Amino acid sequence: MLANLRLRTEFMIAPFRSLLRRCAITLLVAALAVVLCYFFVDRPVAYWVHAHDTSTYVMLKWITLLPPIVQAWTPAILALLVIGRAWRPWSRGQRALAAGCIAMVLADQCRESLSYVFGRYWPETWIDDNPSLIGMGAYGFHPFHSGSAYGSFPSGHMTRTLAVMAVLWVAWPGGRVLAVLISTAMAVSLIGMNYHFVGDVIAGSAIGIIFGLSAAEISASSSGVASAPRD
Repeated sequence: MLANLRLRTEFMIAPFRSLLRRCAITLLVAALAVVLCYFFVDRPVAYWVHAHDTSTYVMLKWITLLPPIVQAWTPAILALLVIGRAWRPWSRGQRALAAGCIAMVLADQCRESLSYVFGRYWPETWIDDNPSLIGMGAYGFHPFHSGSAYGSFPSGHMTRTLAVMAVLWVAWPGGRVLAVLISTAMAVSLIGMNYHFVGDVIAGSAIGIIFGLSAAEISASSSGVASAPRD
């Protein structure tokens, strides 16, 4: 009996060990990519976008409006899910929806804290004459500076988008192509509007993925069936 208990315990915690490894790898790869982008990619891309005036494409702007709208409705969605749970257990889709909502909110809060820690200027000047690469030639990180001028890194839009898409990736394997398309469209829109540097988008994506995968794993574990290790 003791041996069976140990086997069950190992089976339950193994997915979280795998999750920890995947998250660590995601952070490491993202950190390396951000450093490379800072020195070799971010400025050339921002200048190219500005020179070609891609921000005039209305569709790009429309796409960037979606994450804040979706996040604004997460409390109502969660409330309805909790009310429904009083009558019947959640379906797999409802459980994934709850995980996605929670992942989005928590990931965005983490992103907001990190934006203060890193304090990066924006590619363009948008709010209250904020310092920017295009507007004033200002470029770089200024750790532990608060205010709208220092919120470029990491991207909140990508953080929220990837948090939900990571849950979708795990919960609905048949929808992975859709998840990739949505994520790519958001990244292209943010860069094309010069709302964010490429490095900001990568960092936001990494944070979103970590929170999304974590929420999906916790959701699967709380359902009483631990997922099998993936590596």
